[in-house]
Amino acid sequence: MKLSKENTILAVIVIGTLMASIDSTIVLLAFPAMTQALHSTISTIIWVIIIYMIVVAVFSTQFGRIGDIYGRGRMFNLGFIIFTIASFLCGIAPTDVSLIAFRAVQAIGGALIASNSSAIIADTFERHKIGRAYGFTGLSWNIGALLGILLGGVITTFIGYRYIFFINVPIGIVAVVLGLRYVKDNNRSKDKLDIPGMVALGAAIALLAYAGIDYASVGLSGINVIIAMVGIIAAAAFVIIDKKVKMPTINFSMFRNRIFRNSLMASLFQGLGFMGVTFLLIMYLQGVRGFSPLDASLVLFPGYVVSGILAPYMGKYSDKYGARPIATAGIMFMVLGVIFYILVLGVSTPVYYVVIGTIITGFGGAMFWPANNSAVMANVAGELRGAASGTLRLFSSLGLIGSFIIAFVAAASAVPRYLAFEIFAGTSKVIGGISKGFVAGMHVAFVALMVMLIIAGIFSFARGRENRFEQQQHVTGQKRHDKSAGAGA
Repeated sequence: MKLSKENTILAVIVIGTLMASIDSTIVLLAFPAMTQALHSTISTIIWVIIIYMIVVAVFSTQFGRIGDIYGRGRMFNLGFIIFTIASFLCGIAPTDVSLIAFRAVQAIGGALIASNSSAIIADTFERHKIGRAYGFTGLSWNIGALLGILLGGVITTFIGYRYIFFINVPIGIVAVVLGLRYVKDNNRSKDKLDIPGMVALGAAIALLAYAGIDYASVGLSGINVIIAMVGIIAAAAFVIIDKKVKMPTINFSMFRNRIFRNSLMASLFQGLGFMGVTFLLIMYLQGVRGFSPLDASLVLFPGYVVSGILAPYMGKYSDKYGARPIATAGIMFMVLGVIFYILVLGVSTPVYYVVIGTIITGFGGAMFWPANNSAVMANVAGELRGAASGTLRLFSSLGLIGSFIIAFVAAASAVPRYLAFEIFAGTSKVIGGISKGFVAGMHVAFVALMVMLIIAGIFSFARGRENRFEQQQHVTGQKRHDKSAGAGA
């Protein structure tokens, strides 16, 4: 059966999502092997993940804006090329420092893909169909996470950790060929880049993210306080710059739309709340229960399955009923899952309780992500879709980094910080009475994360109602009016 043009473009974007998703989980299982092979330490190797998060956060908004001006298809395809080449370089990296550096380059490619993919979907599909399209990207994300878990364990055990990066190369080559053929540029904006604003925003995000992660790693220090203060100054400078220039990096007029604004805030707080739960569960399974990284990941497997299967259907429902009821219900399921963990998880709780919790939160994730993402992109003008896509990725990345910090600070309240990193990487576990202290600290963190999710739910509900069929009819009518006016002239 021959695919339509729009479904072919969606397939290319799904491949990009699949690559990024595989890479997000496959690395988790390779920490012990990488540490040993590169004669490194866990406190250094952990930056293989951290540097990726920071780089994606720093460049997301800028790359979305660049896509608006120079072509989203061009930037999307360039992202595939960079990601593929960097994956190969990660595979041959001779030292831990070079591996971290190549992961930063890989993250630049990932940011180009992620910052423009949502905008390309919004360009390709009518507004009352984009929820279903985002549902398929949610499906690919969960399938990729599952493949990462399975392939990571098998490849690291039987072939070698370097092939967890090499696996991206053939996928990337296929994606590049398809992308260059089918994913074309949008009608480009005539705006110019706001270089001072981009520099100030990038510096602010990088400094604040680094200060937060350094605090999670070593505790409060004069250095991370100074770095955070400089980051705040850079953020203030960015706001001042972007209010004065005609063509800002982030067009704050987008935030006048209540649905757009509250959807972004829901994305931020959902990330702050949910990802920390996943980090803590991994640490609980490996540190308290003594599971291997592969076995710990397999316990989380059912949640990915549920979320992956349901995401396209939930995206379709959000097209029909609007994002508010679907996304808000999804947040409620995530809150229920965290409450369940608080009530049942102990030092010797049967592991199937964790499985039940992942199914509850997986159901919530399937409802929230496609509905919320489509609400962001359905409520912004076409010439700003790249900036909106990049801003959505920025808020999601900031939530991920913040959640990472919350999880590790909570773990460090019960065990030394170096041990918290070793537990997360699967190279150590807590023993004796420390287990009870670790579980108690984890419960406190769950409460804090649940509060973040509740705030996300409030923003999700407060976004208001939307009718995408009416939006599409309005857009279509406006296009016809513009054509008629042009013909009359």
